[in-house]
Amino acid sequence: MESPLALYRRYRPETFAEVIGQDHVTEPLRAALANNRVNHAYLFSGPRGCGKTTSARILARALNCERAPIADPCGECESCRDLARGGPGSIDVIEIDAASHGGVDDARDLREKAFFAPVKSKYKVYIIDEAHMVSPQGFNALLKLVEEPPPHLRFIFATTEPDKVIPTIRSRTHHYPFRLIPPRLLSSYLADLCQREGVTIDQAALPLVVRAGAGSARDTLSVLDQLLGGAGPNGVTHELATGLLGYTPDTLLDEVVDAFAAGDGAAVFGVVDKVVETGQDPRRFTEDLLRRLRDLVIVAAVPDAPATGLIDVSEDQGERLVAQAARFGAAELSRAADIAATGLTEMRGATAPRLLLELLCARILLPGADHATDGVLARLDRLEKRLTITGTPTPTVAAPQPPAQDRPAPPPSRPAAPDPAAERPEPAAAPPPPPPVDPEPDPEPDPTPEPVAAAPAPAPAPTPAPSGALSLVDVRRLWPDIVDATKQRRRVTWMHLTQNCQVVAVDGNVLTLGFSNAGARESFVNGGSDEIVRQAAIDVVGADWRIETIVDPGAKAEGTPTVTRAAVPDPAPEPTPPPAPEPAPEQPRPEAMQAAREAIQQTRDADAPVGERGPDWAAADAEAHPEDVDADDQGLSTAELLQRELGAQMIEEIKHS
Repeated sequence: MESPLALYRRYRPETFAEVIGQDHVTEPLRAALANNRVNHAYLFSGPRGCGKTTSARILARALNCERAPIADPCGECESCRDLARGGPGSIDVIEIDAASHGGVDDARDLREKAFFAPVKSKYKVYIIDEAHMVSPQGFNALLKLVEEPPPHLRFIFATTEPDKVIPTIRSRTHHYPFRLIPPRLLSSYLADLCQREGVTIDQAALPLVVRAGAGSARDTLSVLDQLLGGAGPNGVTHELATGLLGYTPDTLLDEVVDAFAAGDGAAVFGVVDKVVETGQDPRRFTEDLLRRLRDLVIVAAVPDAPATGLIDVSEDQGERLVAQAARFGAAELSRAADIAATGLTEMRGATAPRLLLELLCARILLPGADHATDGVLARLDRLEKRLTITGTPTPTVAAPQPPAQDRPAPPPSRPAAPDPAAERPEPAAAPPPPPPVDPEPDPEPDPTPEPVAAAPAPAPAPTPAPSGALSLVDVRRLWPDIVDATKQRRRVTWMHLTQNCQVVAVDGNVLTLGFSNAGARESFVNGGSDEIVRQAAIDVVGADWRIETIVDPGAKAEGTPTVTRAAVPDPAPEPTPPPAPEPAPEQPRPEAMQAAREAIQQTRDADAPVGERGPDWAAADAEAHPEDVDADDQGLSTAELLQRELGAQMIEEIKHS
């Protein structure tokens, strides 16, 4: 019993309708045949095994068909039967292999025989395969014949390298470029052939056969013929295709990809050792790894790529790709693919491919060693992936630990209002009694001061955002803008914030401010400045915080200049030797006392309702803010104002000559 013919011979197309993947060529040729507008010379070019010679034979059959002009040969007349698949051939259709008959003598012999009329067909057709192998002298010998052939003569040149055909020949032909067959179309064609052959094939093995064929129909059918010959009772399985074609098993690729995702170096290098110990080629493994990373990059960008056919894989493998892509970040995958592509290029001609493969894996595992943009993005992807390990897509961000120079945030159990006894100044550090001032009692400050209501109506406040979304670092970064916003509302509040206050903690909707001494804190709270800060925070940040205050001796204004003329109640500094001996510190002069009295009245007016303000309010108000007091008019050198507003004590006033 004779062996069957090869698949590519048994299933060679006999009509243009059976040619797959070349509709851009077959449709114009069918139209030219039907309209009887066939040219005298054609040039078919394209990759090997894509149907050039087969299409040339179909064109010759259609030209000599008894029913011509016709788009497809009838298959019934004598000429069609002679040129059919497995037929004896026709004496009027001559195929020449230019690889062995491309010299000038062969061209002269062809030229002499071409003038004889066909024996029993309408046309004498010359099919010159591998036309790029014809020498320039041979083409020159054929030039006159190709340019002005007799009416019964037709030329069809087939070549994989059309640029090597001399331009004078190309210009006298109709050029039709053939292309590689798309993988999806080729997979469907292979499944149909297996069904005709009565052999089952695993769906996971079809992409491997198509990949081995590289878009060539003839090469793909040769690979499939090999697998069909070695198939057992179960048909063509994925294991059989992987073993015969030399591809890396999917289980090994899944193992190494999972190890890369987990950063498990031991597992990665264990896979490399398996590749070498099983006799696989490190170059082929690297190529398969690069292809897998390419699939993961596409799946990361298009999650439904396996379902839509963007990636030609089986259903179960598509699910594995989606799961693997979810373990990486887009930047990390792109960087790994770039490293694999570079390593594959370096392996060509290398004497130690295993060493290069191990170095490649090491670079993928260590994005921290890559200081380029891709390495930074890969590290960021890993950080984001670690944040989502717990299963929450957006975990609650806790307030980070403050820097070493900052005070730690108070524990949540600390009461909002500190113990008055703990905040009361020590008797030894109490300042001397102030000079007599106006006996008028201080008006009780309004919790919601009138200056805030009298200020120009601000724009509608934005909807407060959840304050928990801002950490302590974020609040401190935005704090200078909040302080500037308080300056537009009340200058005294701005002075408190810029001289002896800092942000201590933010917890939920509570913002805790620390003051350097109890006097400054009491003045801040009693003057209603906490409400000013709350409104400013709503305007700037959009967060509605409840303002709490504590005494923090280490508090220091953040990002603003401090006032150095006053001293807080700390241990007395070393006295500076005076320029001239004086018996005692000079008591405040009458003009200084008057300036202090006016400054105190202005400060009281800033916190008092409009109807209870003193007569000097209008001048200070015109110079500064409609409801504020200018810092330059407060007489900061006066002991009374320092004690009342800032809780500070004047140690000594030095006169300069």
